[in-house]
Amino acid sequence: MVITMAAPASLSAENLPSPELAARARLHEMTFDKLPGFAGDDHLAAWTTLRKSCERLSEAAPSIRIGQAPTSAFQAFCAVALTAKPTDARSARALIERYFAPWRIEPIAGADPYDRGFLTGYYEPEVAGSLERSEAFQEPILSLPDDIAYTSSIASQPVLPTREEIDKGALAQRTRPVVWVRDGIEAFMIHVQGSARIRLPDGRLLRLAYAGRNGHPYTSIGKILVDTGAIAAADMSLARLKQWVRDNGQSEGEAGRTLLRNNRSYVFYKAIDNLGEDQGPIGGEGVELTPLRSIAVDRSLWHYGLPFWIDADLPDAHGRSKPFRRLMIAQDTGTAIVGAARADIFYGTGDKAGALAGDIRHTGDFYVLLPRTGVGAP
Repeated sequence: MVITMAAPASLSAENLPSPELAARARLHEMTFDKLPGFAGDDHLAAWTTLRKSCERLSEAAPSIRIGQAPTSAFQAFCAVALTAKPTDARSARALIERYFAPWRIEPIAGADPYDRGFLTGYYEPEVAGSLERSEAFQEPILSLPDDIAYTSSIASQPVLPTREEIDKGALAQRTRPVVWVRDGIEAFMIHVQGSARIRLPDGRLLRLAYAGRNGHPYTSIGKILVDTGAIAAADMSLARLKQWVRDNGQSEGEAGRTLLRNNRSYVFYKAIDNLGEDQGPIGGEGVELTPLRSIAVDRSLWHYGLPFWIDADLPDAHGRSKPFRRLMIAQDTGTAIVGAARADIFYGTGDKAGALAGDIRHTGDFYVLLPRTGVGAP
């Protein structure tokens, strides 16, 4: 069954796609037994991640980056989820199948490639840094300008100077360094990933959390290098990208710095001290991200907390392609994450997670799990 103007019995009218989503994709109703590999997933792990979203919703706290409002059907599910206590994967799967129905996300004619199913990966960098500028740490991570009251809504995003203008001091009197890191590409990757851990010279850990952005569109510098032939597509990786920038110079007028400035987008940060070393970063929804369970989605099309079934072939730590079939929870967003079937997979913290995340630019099949209506407590 394909969604039309009338809602099927398993889907309330309010759960029908928004006009924005309907213009980009359609939803085709499925059954769980038709989801490739669904029976083999760890549904208890998925449930635990999903419950974090429900806990956040129950707190009535605004998201860090506001997106679509959760539907009343999802809110009703969360009221149940906060009391249900599955003890194993089997019982968690039963709850998921009871309260949700799967829908395949299918592109409409002439759809953007990112409405056809496209995956990337991201991670939380952990890098050395200092609270003071030094010979080893030359690049600042800046705070949100003092005179800007950041709003997390989509429509009222302030537009500030570009990355190049900020580099040249456009905000020097309005912002301050939160921390200093090695160089421009190190700071750039923190901007792209949306969070970071900074290891200070005395061994202390400083956590950086998203505070706002300058409102300019994101441009992939990796794509620029591939398109210009500077790096072959088959050779592109996070490490190769960083090395190219360093090899080509990051001082004013050098090619490495010029490349970074092609991305006009710039992200501001704040320091947080209430997260332990074993905790993950906080995503756009305002919850701690779970490696290989949390995804970033287009917040103009989907609301936080929605489960998505992803079916793809992705490289492992050895570069071998393996099936990735997993229930993922929408708990984050990003400027570059645009499209109905577009997701950024959170891989975790540190260099190993970064190496894995940096290799992900793959197609896949997307299924969204929408809450059923009229389902009582189990």
